[in-house]
Amino acid sequence: MSLCLRARTFSPGVFVPPGLTLWVQLSASSTESAASDLHLEGPATSTRSHCHHHRTMAEDLVVQRCDLELEANGRDHHTEDLCRKGLVVRRGQPFRITLYFEGRHYEASVDRLTFSVATGPVPSKDSGTKARFPLSSSVEKGTWTASVVDQRDSALSLQLTAPAHAPIGLYRLSLEASMGNQGSSFMLGHFILLFNPWCPADSVYLDSEEERQEYVLSQQGFIYQGSAKFITSIPWNFGQFEGDILDICLTLLDVNPKFQKNSDRDCCRRSSPIYVCRVVSAMVNCNDDQGVLVGRWDQNYSDGISPMFWIGSVDILRRWKNYGLQKVKYGQCWVFAAVACTVLRCLGIPTRVVTNFSSAHDQNSNLLIEYFRNESGEIEGKKSEMIWNFHCWVESWMTRPDLQPGYNGWQALDPTPQEKSEGTYCCGPVPVRAIKEGDLSVKYDAPFVFAEVNADVVDWIRQKDGTMHKSINHRLVGLKISTKRVGRDEREDITHIYKYPEGSAEERKAFQRANHLNKLSTKEETGVAMRIRVAQSMKMGSNFHVFAYITNSTTQDLKCSLMLSARTVSYNGVLGPVCSSNNMLDLSLEPSSENRIPLPILYENYCDYLTESNLIKVRGLLIQKTDNKYVLAERDIYLENPEIKIRILGEPKKDRKLVAEVSLQNPLTTPLEGCVFTVEGAGLTEKQMTVELPEPVEVGQEAKVRVNLLPHHVGLHKLVVNFESNKLKAVKGYRNVIIGPP
Repeated sequence: MSLCLRARTFSPGVFVPPGLTLWVQLSASSTESAASDLHLEGPATSTRSHCHHHRTMAEDLVVQRCDLELEANGRDHHTEDLCRKGLVVRRGQPFRITLYFEGRHYEASVDRLTFSVATGPVPSKDSGTKARFPLSSSVEKGTWTASVVDQRDSALSLQLTAPAHAPIGLYRLSLEASMGNQGSSFMLGHFILLFNPWCPADSVYLDSEEERQEYVLSQQGFIYQGSAKFITSIPWNFGQFEGDILDICLTLLDVNPKFQKNSDRDCCRRSSPIYVCRVVSAMVNCNDDQGVLVGRWDQNYSDGISPMFWIGSVDILRRWKNYGLQKVKYGQCWVFAAVACTVLRCLGIPTRVVTNFSSAHDQNSNLLIEYFRNESGEIEGKKSEMIWNFHCWVESWMTRPDLQPGYNGWQALDPTPQEKSEGTYCCGPVPVRAIKEGDLSVKYDAPFVFAEVNADVVDWIRQKDGTMHKSINHRLVGLKISTKRVGRDEREDITHIYKYPEGSAEERKAFQRANHLNKLSTKEETGVAMRIRVAQSMKMGSNFHVFAYITNSTTQDLKCSLMLSARTVSYNGVLGPVCSSNNMLDLSLEPSSENRIPLPILYENYCDYLTESNLIKVRGLLIQKTDNKYVLAERDIYLENPEIKIRILGEPKKDRKLVAEVSLQNPLTTPLEGCVFTVEGAGLTEKQMTVELPEPVEVGQEAKVRVNLLPHHVGLHKLVVNFESNKLKAVKGYRNVIIGPP
């Protein structure tokens, strides 16, 4: 049978992200022989193919326009902010469109409607990137379906559903309307399909609405930094629903090397959150590809932007896209993690940023981080294996059908380029449960993540005779694993999902399974212990004391020497110059006694060497002279920045101008020069705003600026602020702002 087709396309409702070329193939029969190929670049245009037939043109069913019902679909699919330019829906859930006909109306007994959807440059039915399905009253699970919702005069309301396992991405939607052996083909528009945490059949389904609000819809959050003994939070603007971020996320998928190598296979595999997470993990860094961020840890950021400066992902992703996919300088672990979190939440995968304090970077998978120290306890030589003060990654929620049962749920994913995985700088996803159980055989990269939270630290200390003294610390690594609490501006400790209670039978079983035999050895007791303590919280710019508390629980009088020192340190463990020291070569410890040895640390000695991490490492090495035993103690001290105060002036209502007054008092003993406030907030500002102060801020005086806001969305938003100057850097602040209806 021959079928006469007329092909039409519509500009209304068509959504074409800038820079994307769309290849549209319209099927002409059930055998999918091509009757018309349309090559569209930019906005869709009308084309028509004619054929001669005995039926008159008036009898044809002609679609005048297609309404993609952006507002209703955006509300139902939790994509309101994304539906401002075009249709964005989630898989496994019906969405509505309305067809308006010119001439005669649709007649179910006469007209046969068949829809086609396609994604990617070379869609195919076999790969699942192309589907053809009729308008039908029966709904078949696991397939694309279309059914009638309502018909009024020339308007036909329809309900379309993508299967819960369909590939995500940009789709073309077309329609064939046939009657007998004559018909027309219409290009209805484009839509973007996302993962659906609200759909029980989707592999990213999350059954808690509170958690979906936090891990999918929340555009702001906190990232935890500092040290295990003094955890600090920095606010972050994820901004996954800001105007152009979804387009940028799709571009990121389309420039990944796997797409370039085989676009059809890549688009097909976008049905799996495991695959998408792995691609995003690789693309957030630029080590192997046209990725977003380049990492740098040497404090030399003059040709870019310091990692500590960023307060949100939006500015980073826009810089990458607007400058021709050039790598953005610079990122460190929390920046890589935060950008990955933005991309994955945008695509519909529940994701959160996680911080592990005292995090091990174990290159050779022996679960040991070894430090070689001289007689004073100073580390000798450069090390590639380190203990980082903290390290950030993300967790994403999904099922793992590729693994044995029990490994669904949170999966660890690390976009910071550290080690290669299957030839690419990415890490994960690996089930957090597998890390807890010590099962290092599961995909992906379980040994590396296990070591990050469980490795032992071995200190080899050179003695006067040249021999090396060995000291093992079992409990230094994997402390206070943290993420933002659901629905609250608080920290949640999630160490228990990575590790069993210390000393428990379950912990011992996990270590045996992981062949972590070091953990199973008993610790040598010396009868002498040392801890580094602080008297109070330390403020940036202040002078303060730290103390070495030394306990002698033996019945003997011990002759010792003590070497105390303090050095600035970056968050990844790289030491700076000494800023204080106290060496006591003849220290006597009485039986059953506790001694307190002070170490003064002065601002004038650390101010020029402190990194933007605000960290100082204090180290004590105690040597018992009689039996040549060594006790090593270290502590990382975080210096608190001053508070940024934010006042909101005006009534916070939608589409009404507001003013934010932002201020900070100079706590230092010297003036602050080159002062700059940077402000942004999803739903409060269109873009990041920067305000420079023309004059220095004197000692004790306030740096103060005002910025204009124009909120477009009702609800809770966060205004996030960064302050920079010559002497005070990367000071963060935020203010919750509740915007009411107009």
